[in-house]
Amino acid sequence: MQNALLIGLSRQVALGRELDVVANNIANINTTGFKADGSLFEEYLSSAARTAGAGSRVSFVRDRGTWHDLSNGPTDQTGNPLNVAIDGKAFLAVQTPRGERYTRNGSFQINAQGELVTSEGYQVLGDAGPIRLQPNDRQITISTDGTVSVREGVANTDSLRGKLRMVEFGDVRQMQKDGASTFKTADGSQPAPTTQSRIIQGALEKSNVQGVIEMTRMIEITRSYTQIATLLQQQHELSTSSITKLADVPH
Repeated sequence: MQNALLIGLSRQVALGRELDVVANNIANINTTGFKADGSLFEEYLSSAARTAGAGSRVSFVRDRGTWHDLSNGPTDQTGNPLNVAIDGKAFLAVQTPRGERYTRNGSFQINAQGELVTSEGYQVLGDAGPIRLQPNDRQITISTDGTVSVREGVANTDSLRGKLRMVEFGDVRQMQKDGASTFKTADGSQPAPTTQSRIIQGALEKSNVQGVIEMTRMIEITRSYTQIATLLQQQHELSTSSITKLADVPH
């Protein structure tokens, strides 16, 4: 009987953590460049708990971790020249207080120092460092390879301001989330420059969270949790009833 309680409890713990992952996906359904997460589970054989009959070990469930869905989200045309989306698997490099990070969130703006920054205020990095603009720059153009050019003052010729640093990861398992839409490398390894991806100016990549699927998962998790809670309650009542009946047996 205790084995049933332990198995049910292990499943409830795993479901609770899976629910946290789903809830975080739903909360970021409108976050630009957000990548959905999924849960990983594995079987755990307890060396202590054993079945009474065959003497075999009892199998529990244990959450092993999460995985990242790095598929591209839908592209939203904004017309804003400071918005960029990536067609491909590349990421943009940004400088944060925690070090260099990588993002698909191309919602940029210009800060008081003339630097191109993300919506969180992180510096957007180019091949030669942060991208900086001049006060009299106009008609900002970002080409498909990430080259940033402007018309300076009344000039009718383009002036270059840098090139967005786009990178790719050979092994996506090296990537760890470090915020709503930023990633870092797990072991400090450096990504490689991209050769396949291209920039789309005036567009943003939306979250790749599929709302209907995530809501369905939340309902399924909630139902499973409730069913296990009911089973555990029944086991508790059965145990209480057995103890009561044994107490009533005349000695």
